[in-house]
Amino acid sequence: MSTILHALPDEAADAGPPALRLPYDVAEVEHRPLTTARMTLRPLAAYDADDVWEYQRLPEVLRYIPWPERERDEAREHTEARADMRRLVADGDAIFLAMVLDGRVIGDLMVRLANAQHARLEIGWVVHPDFHGRGLATEGADVLLDLAFGRLAAHRVVAHLDARNAASAHLCERLGMRREATLVEEEYNDGEWQDTASYGMLRREWRAVRAGRSA
Repeated sequence: MSTILHALPDEAADAGPPALRLPYDVAEVEHRPLTTARMTLRPLAAYDADDVWEYQRLPEVLRYIPWPERERDEAREHTEARADMRRLVADGDAIFLAMVLDGRVIGDLMVRLANAQHARLEIGWVVHPDFHGRGLATEGADVLLDLAFGRLAAHRVVAHLDARNAASAHLCERLGMRREATLVEEEYNDGEWQDTASYGMLRREWRAVRAGRSA
């Protein structure tokens, strides 16, 4: 069970006009860390670069994430740039949370402001393969949904992933998200055309999932 983030929007708000709670500054998480059963989630920091490098450099990670191969110094700059993204204000803004287990960053989570006018957010995740199969990604992503729907009052949350990434597809389904589309040959990466799987969830659906867990 994740930390309670904010008073939940009432059911009447689900059908009402979009009302994202913006701007949002990830400093809020520094002052009040988020927790799961096993992890602490905090803003990604520049000093996390060494831990991030441990999974950012792996071919099995790069296979499903549109990151180029980077040298260690380039990867450090990439982590520093993402750590500097701390506010959600305008479309395209993103924030990143480090997944910390026993003092080590084992992955990171993203919330991107996809469309403020229509209260739509995008979420994403990457986890070191050594920690796959333990439910940690599910714990972290569940907190993202709480943040998106609870604290930020999103109407709709989406996730876009490489259609070959069965593990992330199963994660979306465990969260209660539905597969809404497969975009055939949408991107050209690693010398081949790749399909994109799109998943979505509405606030009322997230509310029903939460209610089912507490029943």
